[in-house]
Amino acid sequence: MKDETIYSHEDTLRMLDSFFREEGEWWDGFYADKEKSIPFFRDCPDENLVEYFSEGDIVPGRVLELGCGGGRNAVYMAQQGCKLDAVDISQTAIDWGLERAAAHRVEVNFHCGNIFDLDLASESCDLIYDSGCFHHIYPHRRATYLELLNHTLKPGGYFGLTCFAAGSMGAEITDWEVYRQRRMRGGLGFTEEQLKTFFGSFENIRFRRMRQTEQSENLFGEDFLWTALFRKK
Repeated sequence: MKDETIYSHEDTLRMLDSFFREEGEWWDGFYADKEKSIPFFRDCPDENLVEYFSEGDIVPGRVLELGCGGGRNAVYMAQQGCKLDAVDISQTAIDWGLERAAAHRVEVNFHCGNIFDLDLASESCDLIYDSGCFHHIYPHRRATYLELLNHTLKPGGYFGLTCFAAGSMGAEITDWEVYRQRRMRGGLGFTEEQLKTFFGSFENIRFRRMRQTEQSENLFGEDFLWTALFRKK
């Protein structure tokens, strides 16, 4: 019989995790059909990420990507000369990323697993990038998420975020309601104030809505998303 005694804060977090569905299996099904008409299935990077590199906010270095999906941003960053570790909970997504990296002839170190189970060296990354992972993080895990950022980023390192904007996309429910319903309803939307509060210990470098892009631009951009770039103080 499984020991369900709570001895520590981590035990409490894992108990709360268990209230929700098994995410890896769900995302495997989501990524199974690569031909689905989903904007971020296209093999092109986030428009804001390209801007960070082209305008010199970010230079090539050691990068960790959280929730890398099919690897489109990881491939782009590898093409810029970055050394990449990219993690996703879906093995199907990771397999797609490996295919894309091979097709583009770049090297990306892909990992399948929960971002909170990573064994990461302290202050080892110049950049942590998250495009669409944070709005799927359970509210009780946000503090753990911040711990991951602070542990892994070098002083002066950058954190790039793309996530649902409240009122445009994402579930319009409170954190408490997440637990009443025991589901995230496709991900939560956030206000500018909420995000700047969550990441208030970081210096805010850029914050804006994502630019809506045309398919001909070969960039991903949807205006229902926030884009932000923070720097560890």
